[in-house]
Amino acid sequence: MARATKTRSTVSGKPLDRATLKRIDRWWRAANYLSVGQIYLMDNPLLRRPLRPEDVKPRLLGHWGTTPGLNFVYAHLNRAISQRDLDMMYIIGPGHGGPGLVASAYLEGTYSEVYPEIGQDEEGLKRLFTQFSFPGGIPSHVAPETPGSIHEGGELGYALSHAYGAAFDNPELVVAAVVGDGEAETGPLATSWHSNKFVDPRRDGAVLPILHLNGYKIANPTVLARIPDDELIALMRGYGHTPYVVEGSDPQTMHQAFAATLDRCLDEIRDIQREARSTGGRAGSRPVERRPWPMIVLRSPKGWTGPESVDGKPVEGNWRSHQVPFADARGDEGHRKVLEEWMRSYGPDELFDESGAPAEDIRSLHPAGDRRMSASPHANGGLLLKDLRLPDFRSYGVEVREPGTGAVEATRVLGTFLRDVMARNMETFRLFAPDENSSNRLQDVMQVTDRTWNARIVGDDDHLSPDGRIMEILSEHMCEGWLEGYLLTGRHGLFSCYEAFIHVVDSMFNQHAKWLKTTDDIPWRRPIASLNYLLTSHVWRQDHNGFSHQDPGFIDHVMNKKAEVVRVYLPPDANTLLSTVDHCLRSKQYVNVVVAGKQPALQYLTMDEAVVHCTKGIGIWDWASNDEDGEPDLVMACAGDVPTMEALAATEILRGFFPSLRIRFVNVVDLMRLQHHEEHPHGLRDADFDSLFTTDKPVIFAYHGYPWLIHRLTYRRTNHENVHVRGYKEEGTTTTPFDMTVVNQVDRYDLAMDAIDRVPSLGPVAGHAREALKNKLIEHRQYVRTHGEDLPEVRSWQWGAGGGPAFSTRDPEKEAPES
Repeated sequence: MARATKTRSTVSGKPLDRATLKRIDRWWRAANYLSVGQIYLMDNPLLRRPLRPEDVKPRLLGHWGTTPGLNFVYAHLNRAISQRDLDMMYIIGPGHGGPGLVASAYLEGTYSEVYPEIGQDEEGLKRLFTQFSFPGGIPSHVAPETPGSIHEGGELGYALSHAYGAAFDNPELVVAAVVGDGEAETGPLATSWHSNKFVDPRRDGAVLPILHLNGYKIANPTVLARIPDDELIALMRGYGHTPYVVEGSDPQTMHQAFAATLDRCLDEIRDIQREARSTGGRAGSRPVERRPWPMIVLRSPKGWTGPESVDGKPVEGNWRSHQVPFADARGDEGHRKVLEEWMRSYGPDELFDESGAPAEDIRSLHPAGDRRMSASPHANGGLLLKDLRLPDFRSYGVEVREPGTGAVEATRVLGTFLRDVMARNMETFRLFAPDENSSNRLQDVMQVTDRTWNARIVGDDDHLSPDGRIMEILSEHMCEGWLEGYLLTGRHGLFSCYEAFIHVVDSMFNQHAKWLKTTDDIPWRRPIASLNYLLTSHVWRQDHNGFSHQDPGFIDHVMNKKAEVVRVYLPPDANTLLSTVDHCLRSKQYVNVVVAGKQPALQYLTMDEAVVHCTKGIGIWDWASNDEDGEPDLVMACAGDVPTMEALAATEILRGFFPSLRIRFVNVVDLMRLQHHEEHPHGLRDADFDSLFTTDKPVIFAYHGYPWLIHRLTYRRTNHENVHVRGYKEEGTTTTPFDMTVVNQVDRYDLAMDAIDRVPSLGPVAGHAREALKNKLIEHRQYVRTHGEDLPEVRSWQWGAGGGPAFSTRDPEKEAPES
């Protein structure tokens, strides 16, 4: 260990007596020893004999540099929890400091409780060390396997958003959130500092950010570690925090300084909440003045307490300590000697008894039971999860007298349902949207709650309140992070977003889906509420915003995840949307993606029909089919609201030209029904799939997204070679709604021509029909570029309203008699 630097602290004082100081330091040393052992050793865990090559793992993986600082903070939080009887969680942004959190959970006894084979003895230590970053073992990051964790941390940027998500509606919870100085350079983390403007101290818990500056990333210095102190302090104050600095490397003085600072911060949190809860009362009463929340800037050396140098090159306090400080302790005797000296410097003979268990004073430093951060029920949210109290979605349904009629905004109808979901679950349900809740037509929810806002409010602001439950900030990262933290601690929510921009959280979705997949196989992890996305303002109705807003590819991204975890739904109208969302809100351990339009659109199914159709997930619409008494000549299939309308219009056109053509109309709500049942639990068996799509007839499939996904889902099916998919093919612009379908050839006229080309019996007799369809596309192109809107017959089309030739080449508005 390098020579200690002088400790500097904003807060003075020595709150630790000699005995407590000694216990904290011993706990910290034990955690550091266990962390190094996990990275390097697979045998001889207590160094009861000199290290041999075979004691060292052949492949060394892990991150040492941030770990001793994390262990330092953990030890001090334990002291505070015990003294103050706190309900506390620990979230670490540098989640690659995984050995530290595993070590802490082991010292607290939680690890041996959930993994009895890893006992608190020498054999248990050997197993603990060997499993880390080892085949058949555990990952090097703070993974779902780590008790006390809700934050994997492999991808940086989300520690604070997860922490605040956990704190919302948890009034007694304090979340200590360590932000690494590498993580602090990310965009999502920079935005996350603003979360304090969305906390209501009357009903929410508190987050204590700890900015841990150890100076380096993998190989480069970090920005916040190199800027002047006054600049850093000004930045944190500007974010709405009162920053307290603790800096140094001498353990004894650093312990006292950090303990004093931690006490000051916890006192301030208590005072803020006490003032708000006494003068402002509970949520719903007059707002209280927002005060800056405390935070800590902790400066400590990277790789603290590690080797000062190896092979003549600096390690402690240097970027070389970021991962494995030296990599050949198995084959290099000199490196092995450094490792042994390093580990013995912690005094393992003093820290562990003869059996290999942690010494009594170390075992007793931490709090008991659920107060242990590694055993917090909040970090295993399914333990606290209660089902939502849901109204009967059927009572919100739209009357459908005739299929394919009406003009209803599906998400506006959904908004009335969500309004009453919110009213019944005012402490366990929130909506999240990047400034788009009303744009997405969910504004009826504001009849029972406001938008969450604890910054300044001026005269004409719309529905802003500290106790609002609609979480809006113009950052998809923040909405996702808040929601994940909220779900992982046992609550429910829904995230509505413009379809094209949900891609901003692609990697966050990845991490959450992987978390769910992993926890499915961890018995002590209890199921949590599903992560529900409502994607609207979708590709087919972003004609006014243009090409930049047109992208349905999130579905493809989601489909790459394990079938046990993901679900994708494309309800074609308001009633199927209600049924789908009700199902999603009741589900657990999934990521549900629901894509639905917000613009006025036709309605197809009564509520009873919608429930049946959504329960099946796929089905034949008899009223749009005419093959009841025999085999079809053609299957017209669709998934998505606009493709459904175009497929129906194409069906009507074909039946107008060819009255004897037998068409089966199939609509898909649950996209996973197309997969084989061996690949997805919702997948159809071959016999069921063939009964819908036949084994040899042409299938014209109008799809909401990129066409190749349908081929990917159906490639194993008997009739796959006859499945012809039309969807979005990356053609878009600022244009009319119908022209968007035309430029991507998923419009009714192109679908009809495709059907003509695929049905062998139509070839000899379809010449005039094809010409008429081509002429209609030319007429359309000229009309929209002259009038700036779609053809009247397209704008006014409804199912069954036509007759005879299926469409007219005349403009009824131009031929209307003068008044």
